[in-house]
Amino acid sequence: MSWLRAFAFNLLLFFWTAAMGTLGLPMLLAPRRRVMDFGRLWAKGVLFLLKTVVGLGFEIRGRERLPQGSFILAMKHQSAWDAVILPVVLGDPAAVVKRELILLPFYGWYMARAGAIAIDRKSGAGALRAMVRAARPAAAAGRPIVIFPQGTRTAPGEERAYQPGAAALYQALSLPLVPAAVNSGLYWGRRSFLKKKGRITLEFLEPIPPGLPRRRVMEELEQAIESASNALFEKALGPPDPGKASARRGKGLEACGGPSLKSP
Repeated sequence: MSWLRAFAFNLLLFFWTAAMGTLGLPMLLAPRRRVMDFGRLWAKGVLFLLKTVVGLGFEIRGRERLPQGSFILAMKHQSAWDAVILPVVLGDPAAVVKRELILLPFYGWYMARAGAIAIDRKSGAGALRAMVRAARPAAAAGRPIVIFPQGTRTAPGEERAYQPGAAALYQALSLPLVPAAVNSGLYWGRRSFLKKKGRITLEFLEPIPPGLPRRRVMEELEQAIESASNALFEKALGPPDPGKASARRGKGLEACGGPSLKSP
């Protein structure tokens, strides 16, 4: 049954994306904010399909912690869902993405026109400087700037180093840095055909104020995100068995989601 639900969702997602991408081509000539509005409509459609076809809803916690005006959001990244939810929750985010995504037909074109910050990860320090330059106008316009601090999707329980991008933005822009935890990988894994029934939780944590040294801000950021994400994993998976908890997280066992408190 899970396979059939996933197949139906993937099929409908393909047609929804193709139809929106084709019919909306004139939107590429519209003002940037209108393109973002169009992308938000597409994202809401994806979330609707997830809820109605797969039975996968979501809950957002900690909205009240988001600062007014521009800020930097450093978010745990486990699933394609993480990118889908951003325009729905944040309104007009400027997301830091790898340049390869911008080259994708339709999705990449709209992402570029909506004001994403594309970086070439092979450029090393040059990529950081280019990212900061591109982020300054977004910050001046009051947009939230989103970065995935580990640089790529990581499975629940997987350890991956935090990259210097979040600290570079934090120090250059002097904005509050908001950590965000998520457990989306339990339900929609990286390159996974199956999408599991349940409820994804995205939690915004206490902002880190501007002005901290680079090393300290990175330590606080990683500690906040990893602790909160692990707590979300354990709550979704149930009371941990000391002998099996690590294996369960590594294999991404089916999660037991409760009733959705906030979903489309």
